[in-house]
Amino acid sequence: MKLGITLIAGSIFLGLSACSSTGPVIYPNTHFLSVGKAAAEKDIEVCRKMAESAGAKEGDGQLGNVATSTAMGAGVGAASGAAGGAIYGAAGQGSLVGAASGAVAGLLRGILFSSRSSSQPSQAYANFVSRCLEEKGYEVTGWQ
Repeated sequence: MKLGITLIAGSIFLGLSACSSTGPVIYPNTHFLSVGKAAAEKDIEVCRKMAESAGAKEGDGQLGNVATSTAMGAGVGAASGAAGGAIYGAAGQGSLVGAASGAVAGLLRGILFSSRSSSQPSQAYANFVSRCLEEKGYEVTGWQ
């Protein structure tokens, strides 16, 4: 039981740490070389804030997806547990066990799938920041 709790806690930590933000990769063109890395970092931060104030969100709701996946897993687990419990004459107990195991499975699924897709910011956010930086003279080669 302790091992299971440790694995779940570790998976949650890994999933949330994978939600860290990404940033634009700037090509070292003449503008970048003339202003330097420190000024470029400040310009990136200004463009990020402009994007957020315009309504573009950096992330695409990974934590919401994890919560939805957990709730869906609990619902499916409860239904399948109740059906399995009804066969053995303990539908209520089966639904409790099914809901608990389904919630854990949904939580882990949500964390794993959100960590795979969270490596990139939302398209609108990346486009906004990239355009802002290009208007300042930088060349954005991508995001990572």
